[in-house]
Amino acid sequence: MTTSPLTARVALVTGAARRVGAAIATALHAAGASVVIHYRSSRNDAETLAENLNRARAGSAVALAADLLEVDEHVRLVAAAVKAFGALDILVNNASTFYATPVGKITAAAWDDLLGSNLKAPLFLSQAAAPALRARAGLILNLVDIHGLRPLPDYAVYSTAKAGLIMLTRALARELGPEIRVNGIAPGPVLWPEGDLDAAVKEEIVRKTVLKRLGSPDDVAKAAVFFATAAPFITGQILAVDGGRSLGW
Repeated sequence: MTTSPLTARVALVTGAARRVGAAIATALHAAGASVVIHYRSSRNDAETLAENLNRARAGSAVALAADLLEVDEHVRLVAAAVKAFGALDILVNNASTFYATPVGKITAAAWDDLLGSNLKAPLFLSQAAAPALRARAGLILNLVDIHGLRPLPDYAVYSTAKAGLIMLTRALARELGPEIRVNGIAPGPVLWPEGDLDAAVKEEIVRKTVLKRLGSPDDVAKAAVFFATAAPFITGQILAVDGGRSLGW
């Protein structure tokens, strides 16, 4: 009988109810992990995903709610994840907010929200999870963005937050090694943002992508599985999963 590479491992994926987060949780589960599906408001989607994963393998998934803008929630979420499965091996900081903040219209509330979800929450959740991860020689994966390296016009605050998350990934790799590996995945155009996006803008994005096509959430999920199963000597690195978008400017 072949053992899956993540059998007896436990993964907590934030923002895992839908979109890229759900793809990552599903892929880690398919590799054998038990998964904690974090959500803030998408309860129905999170519980449906957990039910589907539990049908595939009984008792292997649970959905937990937390508002990651509240620092006290981080300790509670980690404790609940450990209680659910007895350990924690992988933390995926995927939850994010994304919207435009043109200079001249930036508000303190937008700053707090975008920095809070994209930078502050990954820091404090990683800090809360570090003892459990250290005990298991664990992994932290941060979902960053190519726009943390090359700013997106009208998205100054979001781009700044993701740039900070790139540096945080490297800083945590130094702080938490040798027991914990910390890496980042920088997706390019794998899924259009929710809401209306002009067709001409989509066409321009694809045109500037070296592979001339859109990727998929599964491309990002496969990178997550790679870091979790086949990269024991990699830490402090950012892997662009962008079809060459960062080269095609």
